[in-house]
Amino acid sequence: MFSTIFSGALLGVRAYLVSVEVDISRGLPAFYMVGSLSMEVRESRERVTVALKNVGLDIPPSRVTVNLSPADRRKEGTAFDLPIAVGILEASCIIPQGSAEGVLFLGELGLNGELKSARGVLPVVQEAAASGIKECIVPKANEREGAVIPGVTVRGASHILEIIHFLRAEKNEREAILQAVWVDTKQFFESERNMNGEKTNFCEVTGQDMARRAAEIAAAGFHNLLMVGPPGAGKSMIAKRIPGILPALTLEESLEVTSIVSVAGLMEEGEALVTERPFRSPHHTISQPALIGGNAVPRPGMISLAHRGVLFLDELPEFQRTVLDALRQPIEDRRVNIARAGGNVTYPSDFMLVCAMNPCPCGYYPDRNRCHCTEAQVRRYMGRVSGPILDRIDLCVELQPVDFFSLREKTGSESSEEIRKRVSKARQRQKERFAGTNYRFNGDIEASVIEKYCDLGMEEQHCMEQLYHSLQLSARAYHRILRVARTIADLEEAEQINTEHIMEASFYRPSLEYWGY
Repeated sequence: MFSTIFSGALLGVRAYLVSVEVDISRGLPAFYMVGSLSMEVRESRERVTVALKNVGLDIPPSRVTVNLSPADRRKEGTAFDLPIAVGILEASCIIPQGSAEGVLFLGELGLNGELKSARGVLPVVQEAAASGIKECIVPKANEREGAVIPGVTVRGASHILEIIHFLRAEKNEREAILQAVWVDTKQFFESERNMNGEKTNFCEVTGQDMARRAAEIAAAGFHNLLMVGPPGAGKSMIAKRIPGILPALTLEESLEVTSIVSVAGLMEEGEALVTERPFRSPHHTISQPALIGGNAVPRPGMISLAHRGVLFLDELPEFQRTVLDALRQPIEDRRVNIARAGGNVTYPSDFMLVCAMNPCPCGYYPDRNRCHCTEAQVRRYMGRVSGPILDRIDLCVELQPVDFFSLREKTGSESSEEIRKRVSKARQRQKERFAGTNYRFNGDIEASVIEKYCDLGMEEQHCMEQLYHSLQLSARAYHRILRVARTIADLEEAEQINTEHIMEASFYRPSLEYWGY
């Protein structure tokens, strides 16, 4: 007998449908699996065979052939266990022929028949809905994740026997066996937003008005930010509070972020959507594949897990230089392409880069009462960050130690909610400005159209000309100053960029001479 069951596989953060074709025929007992399979997929035959035996379903000795189509695409993961098991049951006439028609199956089987969670459920269900499949059966742990996709009925199961009873039942009796799961995304977002308000707040940051201003500008225009200062000045404290002044994720953005987290296998059990802006802070010992993505079996790296959020690199010069330089292309393109012998995958990496570093190896330069580093040591330390990376930093700000009176006087600091209101207004202006284009923020503006969106008067052009020569700017730095000036103007609700906006934007440019370049 022959059967075909629908399932899904991942290619990057996207999914495609897979037809699990099962044929059972007479002959010497054997179990063949074909279709460009990884080792973990090939191991499904042992898991499926033992699981069916342990639930009392002995398959008669026969020749079993399983093909995962399309056969020219490599299949990874353990989520094919369930569709293979259902295909064997249908081909063996243990469940009625056609009972699984129009249903997509996904999940890993334990040896006792238990259905375990799988990664990539959300993009697979999303692809199923786009392909016209109306019903999906997934592990109980992933049911809420799949249920956020409209237009498809998602049912969660915890054991293979539940699915067998479901498929044997009449159509009108199935709902009582495996109930459909529904998720109210609006209510879910509202509850998450209320919870976020109780977390870290900018009002807890004492002093550092310049750094707070730079963080606000960076958040408003989605610009990259570098903070330089001695230990304990508040660099990490400010960075961790930047997601709190960013506008809440939209449903579309949340689905993008959740898809990446799901593909990486980092979704918590029972979690439906990631509704908080990502904040990723890798240790400086991180490898290049872990940061960018890749390995033999490509997986999303930290820059993709920080998509639509913040990637915080603390102790920036301590990262390997080759690792930092690998960020150059993703920062510009907002995506990363991973090429392997088995194929190419593309991961989104639209993140806001926030970095922090000390001014010298001991951390206290230029305070010569505490710093004993030589000038050569300071330059060598600063030179660990390459010029091309610094050229991609929009805002650089130096932090000074907080004085005693500022530390004791905590009144007057703005809360994250107050800053977020200004950021949201500035982003709304950008949304209206870029309506009908591929741009979303001022930080996205390409050089080819920067004159259109950052139009300067005669006085402002003269100001930029002087800055270009005096600061020895590169073309990229020139464009970045204009983008930052446009964001400052949006924060002040100004239609045109003026010289004050340009001068403030240039003040935040990192001086390459300071770094020894």
